[in-house]
Amino acid sequence: MKELFRERDFTRVAYFRGVLENLGIATIIRNEYLTCSGLAEIPIPEFFPALCVMDDTDYERAVVIIREHLQSQKSSLVDEEKPCAACGEMNPENFETCWSCGHLFEGS
Repeated sequence: MKELFRERDFTRVAYFRGVLENLGIATIIRNEYLTCSGLAEIPIPEFFPALCVMDDTDYERAVVIIREHLQSQKSSLVDEEKPCAACGEMNPENFETCWSCGHLFEGS
């Protein structure tokens, strides 16, 4: 068993567990149940949830998968905006209608 990473935010650790297990990589989260005990609130990394691969041979592949997900999340955090043709208000590019006036964007 090898540790991939540990983080204070259990939901992020659990997300990556799901990603890896969906790709056939068996994992375990150490300190999983400390998040409910209050110990995870202590700012000591040893108490944080830690994602581990069960089979050491999966370690390198898991690292690559997590890195790719982190890079894609980082690039998707850059929100492109577009102006509404009706009112001029800026909207995230993925919106189908203007949040301000409800105008339907073309192509939506």
